[in-house]
Amino acid sequence: MKNWITLMLLIVTTFSTLAQTGQVQGLILDENNITVPGASVLLEELNKGAISDFNGKFTLVNVEAGTYTLIIKYLGYSEYQQQITVTPTQTTNLEATLEEQTTELDEVKVVSFGFGSQARALNTQKNKKNITNIVSTDQIGKFPDANIGDAIKRIPGITMQMDQGEARDIIVRGLSPQLNSVTLNGSRIPSAEADNRNVQMDLIPSDMIQTVEVNKAVTPDMDADAIGGSVNLITRTSPQGFRLSATGGSGINLINDKRILNGSFLVGDRSNNNKFGWVVAASYNDSEFGSDNVEAEWDDEFEYNTGVEDSEGDPIMQEVDVNPYANVSEIREYQIQRIRRSFSANFDYKLNDNNTLYFKSIYNWRDDRENRYVLEQEILDGEDIGIGDFSIDSNNNLTAFPVSAKREVKGGIDNNRSKNTRLEDQRMQNYSLSGDHLINNLQVDWMASYSKASEERLNERYLVHESEYGINFNNNTNSPYYAPQSTADANFKLFEFDELYEENQYTDETDFNVLVNFEVPLHLFDKENGTLKFGAKTRIKEKQQDNDYMEYSPENNDLEYLGDIPTRDYSEGGFNPGSQYQIGYFATPEFLGNLDLYNSALFEAEDKPEEYATGNFKVKENVYAAYVMTDQNITDNFSFLFGIRLEHTMADALGNEISFDEEGDYLGLSPVTSKNDYTNILPSLHLKYDVTDHTVLRFAWTNTLARPNYEDIVPSREINNEDDEISLGNPDLGPTTSMNFDLMAEHYFTNVGLVSGGVFYKNIHDFIYTFQYEDENGFEVYQPFNGDESNLFGFEAAYQRKLDFLPGFLQNLNIYLNYTYLKSDASGIRNEDGEERDDLDLPQTAPNMFNASLGYSSKYFSLRISGNYSDAYIDEIGGRAFEDRYYDEQFFLDFNARANITKQLSFYVDVNNITNQPLRYYQGSSERTMQMEYYQARVTFGLKYDLFKK
Repeated sequence: MKNWITLMLLIVTTFSTLAQTGQVQGLILDENNITVPGASVLLEELNKGAISDFNGKFTLVNVEAGTYTLIIKYLGYSEYQQQITVTPTQTTNLEATLEEQTTELDEVKVVSFGFGSQARALNTQKNKKNITNIVSTDQIGKFPDANIGDAIKRIPGITMQMDQGEARDIIVRGLSPQLNSVTLNGSRIPSAEADNRNVQMDLIPSDMIQTVEVNKAVTPDMDADAIGGSVNLITRTSPQGFRLSATGGSGINLINDKRILNGSFLVGDRSNNNKFGWVVAASYNDSEFGSDNVEAEWDDEFEYNTGVEDSEGDPIMQEVDVNPYANVSEIREYQIQRIRRSFSANFDYKLNDNNTLYFKSIYNWRDDRENRYVLEQEILDGEDIGIGDFSIDSNNNLTAFPVSAKREVKGGIDNNRSKNTRLEDQRMQNYSLSGDHLINNLQVDWMASYSKASEERLNERYLVHESEYGINFNNNTNSPYYAPQSTADANFKLFEFDELYEENQYTDETDFNVLVNFEVPLHLFDKENGTLKFGAKTRIKEKQQDNDYMEYSPENNDLEYLGDIPTRDYSEGGFNPGSQYQIGYFATPEFLGNLDLYNSALFEAEDKPEEYATGNFKVKENVYAAYVMTDQNITDNFSFLFGIRLEHTMADALGNEISFDEEGDYLGLSPVTSKNDYTNILPSLHLKYDVTDHTVLRFAWTNTLARPNYEDIVPSREINNEDDEISLGNPDLGPTTSMNFDLMAEHYFTNVGLVSGGVFYKNIHDFIYTFQYEDENGFEVYQPFNGDESNLFGFEAAYQRKLDFLPGFLQNLNIYLNYTYLKSDASGIRNEDGEERDDLDLPQTAPNMFNASLGYSSKYFSLRISGNYSDAYIDEIGGRAFEDRYYDEQFFLDFNARANITKQLSFYVDVNNITNQPLRYYQGSSERTMQMEYYQARVTFGLKYDLFKK
């Protein structure tokens, strides 16, 4: 590392002391004084160019002294020209304001309307060296998306996994969330969840983000852990004049007719001397909603007691094969309040023409209050059931059997924060300090950032009552239903106390980054265009989970029967999965929250480390990276970017192992540690050919990786004696690596639009899956392993533009379409018998994804109807094909409208999930429902205000 730094310093010294040339720096603005990224800048006489960055700033170095014509080109805007003079060793600074492009139709001047931010996005995407999708606030604002995850799902090649009706985990090009990276202003966002690296996208409001940049082919100066892609969220930048923006609204969740409240504001300005810029933004959303849910687990074997004993007095069991049946059925109802708050403050200070400092920050805080009511009915089999207790029809369907039934209510304590609910407190914060510097011909940028994500769930309480009775089974696989044979036997009042426990859970992840980049001129083929860029980065991460679990036994009989305590009927005639699912009566959350569990006269408390200790861990992960790359023009139209990135990873893990005696009773706890380190060398090549000013061909060869989830590398061992299951960690897990090839063609319309198409291929090694097998004691063992190889092939196409070539009012129509196809395979995955399976796709790879929207925009109002579709895919691999879990296909239909009351004030209406699309999983085959959860539509409306002053 020391030798590498010495070499880089020698190169810096050489190139920063080149001949007496000058530099040109500029800031590009639009008519509202908003910065313009992605603009093409050219010194005509030298054929020397640059592209403006996300702050609208461009830099040209090593410019010979003289007078030149500076030309700026930007889709949707008129060409800008200005004469400039460059003097030796000096920086020439300028500010350019672009004007929206106009066309003449029958002597009537027509100005494009409402495409400013979209033009920024497409221009930035067009001029990028790598394959990228850029989405602007304007494009996000065309869709009724409250969080950034719902907005991102409309980008080609992206689908989202949902949580309570909101998009949470991002899947890029069929690769699972842990195979992608998410950054905020270039700084990594940590995960608030303990068992994975997934970034909770529903934690970030969409109105806090200015631009979304999805890099599908990363360059050497980007983090390499992005097999699917790297998503960079860019917050609002300081305006060049005063800006005030505000939104206020309300709405209703149709599943329970409860209200929605939302509001946001943004204010920013610059000092009179233009050195100091600032912008502050805040967002608030409060929604009360819920979900209706049924779940099932399926089996195709049934075991019963023959009533005969062997020589040792143990019962002889008989196993029979039957048609698939739901051995567990659950009816679930959720009542939820979700409050999302976000605050951002960004500042920049111009020390002088060549040096600028930036401070950026965001704080996201979400309270998720939940009460959950579960009626679980599980078939009694094995020793508990005899030959006369069940029935099988002539078609080999299991039709009747006894069940163990449980009524469980989840809540929390009665205080101002929890309010008798399970309170999940999730927070994500990010702070960064950075700088841009120009030293002669040397460009330097650096950043130091700190991020933290946490999830805290305190005093989470569960009260369970149980009973046993016979049921008749309606073997409708799409809607499996247990009907009690006797309503008297299934009376909720007869359910007896089973268990009462309280959990505390805390997880956090911290992420500290330091990076520095250097860029100098290097002309290998073109005397005016070419750069050498190099740099280094250190990322220090720490992830920990600290849980506990206390079980409480009543000292009296007050909780003995459910009928003896306060209850409430939670049945709904309009229960979405079907009116036959009547969940019935449960203990009220107020009763549960007010139980004095800490009074030893009322309850005996027992610590249960076997329930939580193996889930507690601490992992430290340090990543040290360095890279070098060069960007060269071979001709005026053909360029390449080649480089190598090196990443060295060091991980230390601390976990727990629990020991049990022969009877399965807890004996003790012992800490276990592990260390792992590895180095990855990752070359890449990007080719770009500009067929015309508006048509681009791209090719990319990249190498990327994904590190194992923290929980997976902890050397832990968890034994669940109740369910006969063992979960093991695997500290020997290696990273998943991928070699990627991309070919893309893009054509950009002058009236701001795009048509594109391309293919991509990924050769993935050592992907991680959960191996499931049965040990010698009959326990099901779950342990993460590296698979062998997976190949993924894909195609994607996109089309978006304003249809201004149509006659009359139809020219105000605009269309947005994209489609992605994926095909994958996976090898090296073993079933429960140790045999390799050859029937698997790569998990979480949706074969087909499609977005479509049709909009109408005029000066006075806009309308848009939007559809989002993703195909079914395998989500989790079971011990055999019958046990594989699939995420079902989903189609969302949304509508939004906006009317402009004045130039600054508008009224909006949004309707989400018109199709009432459920979250659905199925087991092995699409007709076997594992989960079916409904949320119904959400309607919001309100006012938006936007004021610009130059």
